[in-house]
Amino acid sequence: MQVDDMLLSKLEKLSFLKIADDKRDEIISQLSEIVNFVDNLSLLDTQNVDEKFAMSDDATLLREDVAFCDTSINESIIKNAPLSSDNFFVVPKIIE
Repeated sequence: MQVDDMLLSKLEKLSFLKIADDKRDEIISQLSEIVNFVDNLSLLDTQNVDEKFAMSDDATLLREDVAFCDTSINESIIKNAPLSSDNFFVVPKIIE
């Protein structure tokens, strides 16, 4: 796949981005490098690799999901606030 100005324009439109004219050549070059790298991956021989192949046979260990609430953390944060009320920060009103 060749990355050119036309493809970059399509990508701009799809991503709702605007690339500055002085950066277009640099972006095209970088995208071309990325596409070439991904194309190299297609050259790998994966014919004899099991589709469930993983680097480790050990499963991810799971832990029990237990709720924990240490209110001393909240208290230490609130005590440093200039103004607080009912465990909330009091801030100036900015929207009328």
